[in-house]
Amino acid sequence: MTHVDADMWTLPWRGLGLSSNLSTADVPQPYKLLDASPGLFDFVEYSAPLSLEEARAHASLFPEMWRRREDVPVLFHPVHLNLWGPELEPASVLAELNAHARAVGSPWVGNDVGWWHVGGQPFPGYLYFTPPFNEAGLVDCAAHALHVQRHLSMPLVLENPAVLARRGEWHVLDFMSRLHARTGLPLLLDLGHLFSHQLSAGLPLETGLDGFPLDQVVEIHIAGGVVTRRGSRQFYVDDHTQPVREELFSLLESLVPRCPSLRAVTFEGDGHPPEVALLSLRRLRKLVPAGSRPPLSLRAPREVSVPPLTGDSRSWELFDAGHGVTRADSVEDVEGTRVDQDFRLAVIAEVLDKEWPLTRLLVAGTREGLAAFTGSPEYRSLFGGTGRSLGQVFSRWAMRHLREHPDEGASAALALEMLLPTLFLRPVPAPGPGQVGLAEEVRPGALPVDLSELVFAARAVRRHLTARAWACGSLEMSGLESLAQVARRPAPGPWGFLVRRRGSGFEVLTVSPGLAEWLRKLALRAMPVEEAPAGLLAEAQGRGLIRRG
Repeated sequence: MTHVDADMWTLPWRGLGLSSNLSTADVPQPYKLLDASPGLFDFVEYSAPLSLEEARAHASLFPEMWRRREDVPVLFHPVHLNLWGPELEPASVLAELNAHARAVGSPWVGNDVGWWHVGGQPFPGYLYFTPPFNEAGLVDCAAHALHVQRHLSMPLVLENPAVLARRGEWHVLDFMSRLHARTGLPLLLDLGHLFSHQLSAGLPLETGLDGFPLDQVVEIHIAGGVVTRRGSRQFYVDDHTQPVREELFSLLESLVPRCPSLRAVTFEGDGHPPEVALLSLRRLRKLVPAGSRPPLSLRAPREVSVPPLTGDSRSWELFDAGHGVTRADSVEDVEGTRVDQDFRLAVIAEVLDKEWPLTRLLVAGTREGLAAFTGSPEYRSLFGGTGRSLGQVFSRWAMRHLREHPDEGASAALALEMLLPTLFLRPVPAPGPGQVGLAEEVRPGALPVDLSELVFAARAVRRHLTARAWACGSLEMSGLESLAQVARRPAPGPWGFLVRRRGSGFEVLTVSPGLAEWLRKLALRAMPVEEAPAGLLAEAQGRGLIRRG
């Protein structure tokens, strides 16, 4: 636990850590990995809502983290915390953050300097907006940071943000140095985020480090990402599910001995299978050996008043630019903004495809279609305190879009995908001994028109266009016209189908009429195995559609 007096912070040694979103469905699962390889790492850094009670309710791995926190210490990295943007965090929210961090024994709270959410609604994929690196951006980030720190009983540690589009005249390390100077707060150096700035600016990876206050860095992050090229420029896209770049391993090796205040190195390995995370952690362990070290004393900043926000409207301008609402050529960095839009729109498409894969392809399958959605009042309402999800505002937009463009023929697809969640409102009977019943994650459904060709075509077109894109280097979006043709010619029904729940999304399964009818009966009552038609029983069992008592 951090010791705080009037003038000093005393920070414990944490060592090597692994990040987690505290979901049992995610990989790697830190506690399983540690049980299989004791001593592989020393702590868990986790992201969760600011409220302790909300984290308890929604983070499925929270009970194990709570039970083991004395043996496996934690760092709280909330990523729900605005350190830039048009409004300061409410004091009540920051009181919950402080109570959360104190309860789990987090010696500090680290967060990327950026605009993460509006009124508690995060931007899709938690893709925050990076402030401009100029005086106005500095003033507002300092106001946010000092406001947050006033409500914390442990240090707020400031993390350099990821950069795709260049905004402002300063280097990111100069910006962070000035932010430290104005706030007195310690620093978290994210190596991938630094790489993103250097590539976007066309600079060598080490540029700016010689004048940077490395003695104030208490934590370092290392994670995966992808380097892409656009014209003559290169960009680093921060994606933790990707392999760690060799440049970052080398940079970490050079920086560890240059950071005398370093207390923790965190591998953000979200999405890495355990056997792959194991390889990275073993390599990192050589740079951060196991064992305790004496605590570190850092001078706490003096109590200062929080300066007012500048009132600069840049945050909402960048919101519009990042979502493709404004023309890219109207911004400071045209190419970088275009890459930022691509990444942001891709994440939105990925989220929507879990709930609306058919409708999304038909009405927002292109970049222009996605930008039409993100530029709509429905999308903007997501950040207006309505409590709706991204999928809900998309369905509202799609309904309006199809009223205005009835010739697109996607209404039946939208009706199908709106129906799917309702099929799970009624539980299916569990089979008893010697009985067979419908699988718990499967439900039958029916529509007055037959969309089996559309379900097939969506998968076939995706596969075809993706394979061509790998071969030729670009995605031929005009190929979606064949899918639109199929959507405009649904066959007469009735049509029986099955839906399987997969995580937060749904998969529509086409089956023969006989199998659909038999499984519809199983949804009403389980039946003895000997009464089940042998052929249908074998097919349903082979496709994982039924369960035995």
